[in-house]
Amino acid sequence: MRINKYISETGFCSRRETNRLIAAGRITINGTVCEAGANVEPQDSVLIDGETIPVNNSEPVYLALNKPIGIVCTAAEQVAGNIISYVNFPSRIFAIGRLDKASEGLILLTNDGDIVNKMMRSEHGHEKEYVVTVDKPVTGEFTQAMSRGVEILNVITKPCDVYQQGEYEFRIILTQGLNLQIRRMCKALGYSVLKLERIRIMNITLDHLERGKWRHLDGEELKVLLSTLR
Repeated sequence: MRINKYISETGFCSRRETNRLIAAGRITINGTVCEAGANVEPQDSVLIDGETIPVNNSEPVYLALNKPIGIVCTAAEQVAGNIISYVNFPSRIFAIGRLDKASEGLILLTNDGDIVNKMMRSEHGHEKEYVVTVDKPVTGEFTQAMSRGVEILNVITKPCDVYQQGEYEFRIILTQGLNLQIRRMCKALGYSVLKLERIRIMNITLDHLERGKWRHLDGEELKVLLSTLR
């Protein structure tokens, strides 16, 4: 099993955070500093900062946060405004995916490494919905170009649904998560994003959740979410 998958499934941190720990030389396998992409066997000794990975015996936690602008989606404690310190949950959790510092809206947090792995695999086509305000009037040509796919980061983005909601506002539903994807797509078409809010991840919505507040997923939400990820 790949090291980042192994550690994420312990509930210690996400795959993304594991990669950061590897880059910092903080993970060892059988006494040897771990390299990116390393594999782990059941009998191997995996340590983080020289300590055994804590066993996660806590109950599964699934939270929805309405992230305000300025909060950073990282578990790194040294980063000011990191999302884990902001939520201040009493047990270890980590964010599923990211919203950049300048964006706001829905993000999920959990201690369930398995659900993170399933949700983050782009080939599964899980929907994420956003409302975006830009600096110029939204036109039919713009929404059509966005929906067809835009060349960014040396790839063409997957086709997506785009709907105009106001003179300067549109709604977009993505099934992939490239770095700063919406901002880069808009820039490629000559627009700048003034506001970006995520309002839905799969079947989970903000549901009148105030900005800066978090809540536990309710039973029905969680049932639908987990059944979709099987």
